[in-house]
Amino acid sequence: MAELEVEIVAADHFVWSGAAKMVKARTSDGEIGILPGHSPLLAILAEGELAIQPVSGDRIAVVVDGGFFSVDNDRVVIVADNAQLGDAATAGIR
Repeated sequence: MAELEVEIVAADHFVWSGAAKMVKARTSDGEIGILPGHSPLLAILAEGELAIQPVSGDRIAVVVDGGFFSVDNDRVVIVADNAQLGDAATAGIR
């Protein structure tokens, strides 16, 4: 099964990285869902919540204050102005 390689960083700290089945985010153009095989994309990240469905484990929520969102070759990189993991989430592997 194909998977996404996801990395989330804030301006001043590492937030989370790991393998995922899906990533949902709010961009300046609206909400977007990314699955493996998605075409390349560069978008402005809007304030709100990112949802990550890791390959194993529970859904991870990350609250962001804006930034950039890129997708290329099943690699998703999110650079947020500020980002905070939801209560139940734990940091992934860096």
